[in-house]
Amino acid sequence: MSDQDGKKTLGVRGGGPRSGNVKQSFSHGRTKNVVVETKRKRVVVPTKPGQSGGKTGPGGTPLGDPSRRPAGISDAEMERRLKALQAAKAREVEEAAQREAVEKAREEERERRREEMEAKAREEREREEALKAKAEEEERQKREAEDAAKAAAAAAAAPAPAPGEDQPGRGAGRGAPAKAKTPERADREDRGGRGKGRGDDGNRRSGKLTLNQALGGEGGRQKSMAAMKRKQERARQKAMGGPVQREKVVRDVQVPEAIMVGELANRMAERVADVVKALMQNGMMVTQNQTIDADTAELIVEEFGHRIVRVSDSDVEQVITTSEDKPEDMKPRAPVITIMGHVDHGKTSLLDAIRNAKVVAGEAGGITQHIGAYQVETEAGQKLTFLDTPGHAAFTSMRSRGAQVTDIVVLVVAADDSVMPQTVEAINHAKAAGVPMIVAINKIDKPAADPDKVRAGLLQHEVIVEKMSGEVQDVEVSAHTGQGLDELLESIALQAEILELKANPDRNAEGAVIEAQLDVGRGPVATVLVQKGTLHQGDIFVVGEQWGKVRAMENDRGERVKIAGPSVPVEVLGLNGTPEAGDVLNVVETEAQAREIAEYRAQAAKDKRAAAGAATTLEQLMQKAKDDKDVTELPILVKADVQGSAEAIVQAMEKIGNEEVRVRVLHSGVGAITESDIGLAEASGAPVFGFNVRANAPARQSANQKGVEIRYYSVIYDLVDDVKAAAEGLLSAEIREHFIGYAQIKEVFKVTGVGKVAGCLVTEGVARRSAGVRLLRDDVVIHEGTLKTLKRFKDEVAEVQSGQECGMAFENYDDIRPGDVIEIFTREEVARTLA
Repeated sequence: MSDQDGKKTLGVRGGGPRSGNVKQSFSHGRTKNVVVETKRKRVVVPTKPGQSGGKTGPGGTPLGDPSRRPAGISDAEMERRLKALQAAKAREVEEAAQREAVEKAREEERERRREEMEAKAREEREREEALKAKAEEEERQKREAEDAAKAAAAAAAAPAPAPGEDQPGRGAGRGAPAKAKTPERADREDRGGRGKGRGDDGNRRSGKLTLNQALGGEGGRQKSMAAMKRKQERARQKAMGGPVQREKVVRDVQVPEAIMVGELANRMAERVADVVKALMQNGMMVTQNQTIDADTAELIVEEFGHRIVRVSDSDVEQVITTSEDKPEDMKPRAPVITIMGHVDHGKTSLLDAIRNAKVVAGEAGGITQHIGAYQVETEAGQKLTFLDTPGHAAFTSMRSRGAQVTDIVVLVVAADDSVMPQTVEAINHAKAAGVPMIVAINKIDKPAADPDKVRAGLLQHEVIVEKMSGEVQDVEVSAHTGQGLDELLESIALQAEILELKANPDRNAEGAVIEAQLDVGRGPVATVLVQKGTLHQGDIFVVGEQWGKVRAMENDRGERVKIAGPSVPVEVLGLNGTPEAGDVLNVVETEAQAREIAEYRAQAAKDKRAAAGAATTLEQLMQKAKDDKDVTELPILVKADVQGSAEAIVQAMEKIGNEEVRVRVLHSGVGAITESDIGLAEASGAPVFGFNVRANAPARQSANQKGVEIRYYSVIYDLVDDVKAAAEGLLSAEIREHFIGYAQIKEVFKVTGVGKVAGCLVTEGVARRSAGVRLLRDDVVIHEGTLKTLKRFKDEVAEVQSGQECGMAFENYDDIRPGDVIEIFTREEVARTLA
């Protein structure tokens, strides 16, 4: 609505037309003045019939009376509004009728379903009651037969009645004997008669549990109440149209990246046969002992209706994480002592003197090749565990592991040889491991012995002995005469007492592999030093990438033992493969856990090796291709008797070579040289090196046929020297140049049949015809080649001395000018060696 000025107005009901200004408020404090027009409410009075013959609108307003109609509404508009109102009312009536019909149909459907369910339930009850009545009838007939048999037996045993007496059970005028009517039978017949008179009530009552049946009387075994309830529940669910089988238990199934079929079935609580069948239906022909990946396992878990929980690969190792031991559970244990020192300083001889056994006799060249672990008992009854590490430089990593598992380091230094490089290495290993050190100055009985020189040499490496006012104990000993051994053992016992070494023996064992080897008769054998807990025969364990079950244990004297406590070294049999020296042994609960952890570790190691050898970017690929093209490789195969030796040889091979030549170990392993090793060597053109092992007969025959060289060694540095010499043979010879003279071109002549000839003056050295020459122009080399001719006057000469003139012509080159300089040199090939 608007006024005459075009401003908007607001209509207010009631009263006559009035106008005024109203202030209208808006948000944010804004206001606006508007013109307001008010009107009185219109009162409509219905007309009497006959006053107007036209149509009437809503409220009885005549359509044909313009004076009684709202202003501005024409007849056509009123007609349209009336029709719309009537159509809306008709539509409402129709919708109400439809809703009523739908509701009635739904009610009829519900009534029909309810009647069907009641009919089904009634049929089921009638069927159960009929079965019960039938069973009761059979039982009644059986009891009646038994009663008749008993009555007949009683009648036969009773005395015959007098002729005039009536015989019980015989009817008048009938010859057949009648059944004796016992009180139980009378009661039963009475109940049966009443039941017949009341329809099915007798059948229902006959199904009740009587005292006689409950107490195990006649009628045999009865169903339990739980069975009756289960049967009623199944009948009720069947009547309601629901499932009859038991409710499915949905479980959260943890699935790693790889899992065995049997283990997956166990985690789902399903039958293994069902899981194998499901896998076969998905196209995988597997058995319960085979492994499937996580994606396949997820399909199976979802097919069985369970929820899958993906776990990380590393989660499989959580079973071996153990909590810290309580202080009250800790008990004293024997100290672990590692003998270290330079080669040939008498480490093994010193241990031999302590053990009173000749362990050094079997060492090739007097050098310890393997780590040994031995336990000795002092005169005071204290047990000490000794580790003997090799002294050769190639066994640095093994000696490092020896320092990591040890409690005390005994540093052996020869009194006649002082501190050597490997002595310094042993000191660094002991300091890195943070273990106390005892210095044993050996060979004190030799005339050239100078223990004070040894003490002074140790000062340079921050090892201050007690005699020099330090804290490190030092003992002068002689492994040959036994001098000072008791003092050494006392020092070790004192140091162990200060350390207060303790461990918890009542827990799952944990230890370190000191050495591992492949024995022909016993299979993989590992020398294990138990550090925590107690290792029992029959324990399932995982060690590095291998796992196994303790089949047998032997101590350092070769005796079979059943248990091994803390600080006890034992040889363990029962591994599925040869572990590496330094691997940690952990006892687990089940074989499945051990196998799963070992497979995860093996895959992780494989991925790590692949990642280390793979180039990731295009630049790395190009650089790797370029390096491989420029570097000459010497491929070899290494087989050793124990894992530690093989590892040390491989590390020594990696150090041989430079930017042009390198040694590549195609394969290293433990055990005899086999035919497969020969096949790999032939395919790669590599020799085979055996360290304390030999090739079997098929391998020797194959090597002779295929021309593969096999070399045997018993001392490690002989092998290293031979490989180093072979690698040096692959180096290209070095070309060295020697400058012998310079000549300057004075004039250039053209000679028929020869070409341009340079008239030169030898300014320095000598010019030879067999030497190489370079043409320099403004001190820039523009040609390098050989001389075609060297003449003095008209004669060919072999050489021209400094200060003389000569004629020179180059081979296949004639761009020479006066003022050019000719450089004359000779070449020499020099054989190269590896540093």
